[in-house]
Amino acid sequence: MTYCMGIKVKSGIVGLSDTRITSGNETTMAKKVYTINKDQHSFFIMTSGLRSVRDKALTYFKEIIDADDEKFNKLYKAVNAFAIQVKKAAQEDKQSLKEAGLSFNLFALVGGQLQDDDEHKIYLLYPEGNWVEISEGSPFMIIGNNGYGKPILNRVLKYDSSLKFALKAGFLAFNATRVSANDVDYPIDVIYYEKDSFNIIEKRYQKGDLKKISQMWQKKLSRLVKDLPDDWMDKLFELPNPDPQERNEQKYPFE
Repeated sequence: MTYCMGIKVKSGIVGLSDTRITSGNETTMAKKVYTINKDQHSFFIMTSGLRSVRDKALTYFKEIIDADDEKFNKLYKAVNAFAIQVKKAAQEDKQSLKEAGLSFNLFALVGGQLQDDDEHKIYLLYPEGNWVEISEGSPFMIIGNNGYGKPILNRVLKYDSSLKFALKAGFLAFNATRVSANDVDYPIDVIYYEKDSFNIIEKRYQKGDLKKISQMWQKKLSRLVKDLPDDWMDKLFELPNPDPQERNEQKYPFE
């Protein structure tokens, strides 16, 4: 499984992807984010799905970028170009994958800003080649193992949150997923983009780099649970507790 996350706030974009690759009983490590910084062309692609499909579609797309990068003046055009390569890979491999009991399941997050974009953007690309744009009303998207981290982001993240706050929340969402799922793990690749900067900053973090933050969060979370008021439980503990004979008579009234 995979964990890839993109967050769009008013001042920019942050993203995070894990590096664990699971194949049967084997686990390996591989990069899941591809970034481009060329003049006023700055964008990234994060992917979730079969590694072989991802590598093929991305290889095809890199050839297009190397040859015709200048023709993309808005990010959606680059997304469309990548979508064509995803559909090309699907045409080539979908049937053989199906015969092997596998599915063509390539999802992608494409985010950044090109010279004619009025602002930074993030798109979610589906395996079928269609896409949706991440909006202010729901300023984040997770592909791969997306169930464990969403509650944190849903509760605290707003479109006007700062980039640093967004990255903190994004890390906690990853941390919740890592603790709950054994197919998501360090190292993690983090990207950071400020609006109109046309420069994506990328950094890899090992588990040790964020160990203190994880431990601090665990302690604070445990303390907060302990500090919650418990008077709402008083009525529960005040209920009568019948002896075993009475419980049996209540449970089996016709015996």
